[in-house]
Amino acid sequence: MVRKLIGKKLKNSRLKRDKTIQELAEKSRVSSNMISRIERGLTTPSVEILMKLAGALGVSLSYFVEDAEKGSQVIFTAAGQGEPVFFFEDKHQIFSLTQGLRDPGFSVFVDLLEPQCDSGEGGMVHTGEEFSMVLEGSIAFDIDGDIYHLKAGDSLAFKATLPHRWKNTSDQQTRILWIVSPPPNM
Repeated sequence: MVRKLIGKKLKNSRLKRDKTIQELAEKSRVSSNMISRIERGLTTPSVEILMKLAGALGVSLSYFVEDAEKGSQVIFTAAGQGEPVFFFEDKHQIFSLTQGLRDPGFSVFVDLLEPQCDSGEGGMVHTGEEFSMVLEGSIAFDIDGDIYHLKAGDSLAFKATLPHRWKNTSDQQTRILWIVSPPPNM
């Protein structure tokens, strides 16, 4: 259990920093083969190796094992009861449906957007993938210059490395389900 937890945390931490195994190996002075074996849960690293990896990633040594007893393996969220994680001027509210899940590889959110609310002028770019499904209302997505108009029941999946932005095109509140991988730091 601890070996797999350390491996998952190492891989998630490396990917969040958009580093390859080779880049982490060079920075930490731990072989890429060893890093790969740790990430796959095939070996338990020594304290010395964990210290090198923690230093290269800018995390504490305890980061790799601190969640072994925290979090849940199952999260139940009743309708309308997600964990609030973001509010912006009563125009944009995000609720997490996966808050408290132990070592997640993704996050799920419900986003409530008031009429004409948008993500801003600049396109967002980050690692990973996103999936969105309109539950109520309508929204326009601009993904790398291509415009997609979604209404209730429509969905969109895309690489988050493409510049993207959105706007609620409805005259009512729009509700969207988001799945984001890897999970953002919140």
